[in-house]
Amino acid sequence: MPKATASSMQGSKISVLIADDHAMILDMFDHFLSNLPEFEVRTAPDLDAALSIIDEHGAFDLVLVDLQMPGMNGVGGLKKALDRNEGRPTALLTSDPTAQVISEILQMGGSGVILKTTSLKNLANEMRFMAAGGRYVPVELLDPHMMKSRGTAQSPLSTREMDVLALLAEGRPNREIAEELSLAEATVKMHVKSICTKLGANNRTQAVIVAQDKNYI
Repeated sequence: MPKATASSMQGSKISVLIADDHAMILDMFDHFLSNLPEFEVRTAPDLDAALSIIDEHGAFDLVLVDLQMPGMNGVGGLKKALDRNEGRPTALLTSDPTAQVISEILQMGGSGVILKTTSLKNLANEMRFMAAGGRYVPVELLDPHMMKSRGTAQSPLSTREMDVLALLAEGRPNREIAEELSLAEATVKMHVKSICTKLGANNRTQAVIVAQDKNYI
């Protein structure tokens, strides 16, 4: 008798497991996807926890694993997740993959890449596509010139923007950041907008995540 999968136990819903050591990422994705009726979402803080969840609940329709989290050992962790998920769609969740990483995960049978900076509107469509068996790589990662730029860029933020970013990482609201840095709240809002633009983020939470992945903070 074949082993039951997570999706078979949840009816027609798309079962998704997201593993990332950034609590903000898990909270953001979980909150968004849990409000979409077709998704059933589980989360894990590292690779070992993700593998244990797969063992306990069966294969998922889609597994997303963070490239930098504990236990990954580069793309080797994706291979472990792919094998444990019985070959079902398994993809990388990251913010700054190299061309070599993309090539390796596709060669091993991975479903592609979802960027942490993707808009939530696009996120659901990308995940539906992967869960249906498609292989997805954001178009900006297919341009070799853009990939080279992504891999060699230093922090594009000014000193003041780095100060604001550090307080964003602490979860401070604009009002507290303004008080801490002796700035007008409108100035802080301007800096936050500039930070998001320079880091390719859609909101302040994504900006912090991207900055952490790039070791800016």
